[in-house]
Amino acid sequence: MRIAVVGSYGAGLTMRTPRVPAAGETLGGGVFASGPGGKGSNQAIGAARLGADVSLLTAIGADAFGDEARDLWCAEGVDASAVVTAEAATMVGVILVEEGGENRIVIAPGALEELRPAHVEAFAGSIAQADLMMTCNEIPGETVSAALRTARRVGTPVLLNPAPARALAADDAALVDHLTPNLGEARLLTGRGEDAGPEALLGALRGLLPSATIVLTCGADGAWADDGRERTHVPAVRPPRVADTTGAGDAFNAAFAAAVCAGLPLRECVRRAAAAGAFAVSRHEVLPGLGRPADLDALIR
Repeated sequence: MRIAVVGSYGAGLTMRTPRVPAAGETLGGGVFASGPGGKGSNQAIGAARLGADVSLLTAIGADAFGDEARDLWCAEGVDASAVVTAEAATMVGVILVEEGGENRIVIAPGALEELRPAHVEAFAGSIAQADLMMTCNEIPGETVSAALRTARRVGTPVLLNPAPARALAADDAALVDHLTPNLGEARLLTGRGEDAGPEALLGALRGLLPSATIVLTCGADGAWADDGRERTHVPAVRPPRVADTTGAGDAFNAAFAAAVCAGLPLRECVRRAAAAGAFAVSRHEVLPGLGRPADLDALIR
């Protein structure tokens, strides 16, 4: 399984707190932790832990966070030889996690804003050698578009995780083979309101991406998979506990990508992805929540 990832890296600064403070309020009792993050890097590491041979393109700063990133990718077996060292600082995300696991995240993109289409072109050889290319919206839109065009040109299927949510141009939509939005992202992509449910959202997404496989994640309600021929609901895999939902989507996408590359049927791909998401939410912070095959197998059983 070979996967090329064009995406993001950033340092995550996490504060676990009983509740989110109100405007102007100072709240005590927090527990602080810091560590690596960014959807592209998380998904690359998650796929590597599941047995994929992963190459990563992202941008980091010439700073301590960037140095830590390169050490991490080396330890996790992710090929980071194409990673760009930018003039700006490494991306930082500040994450508030409430009791019960709900999170709120603010991102300062920094070096990621310097990741350009020219860097994607230089990465084209890795994309061509891959069984699947993954990308996300934590990098500039023009760079995502370049990644989609490059993958189509070299014949590599694309998985787009449309997070953070933003509009998807028709030209880009035509280049997506697998789309993995959550409910909020699907509502933004389709212009539907908060009352729109999975069936309505899938119908609207099908109109935007007539040839793509769409996997709509619905949290505790599982996921819906639509390959254009059949639409099926895959129940959630129940975690032993909910500690922290940060990174659950990245774990889901990594496992889905690895299963697609392994040639598993769509329902089984989504089932393994759901198990990865369940494992992720049972752990505090992102990296401890990126499971290995035995972790997923145990939850599925």
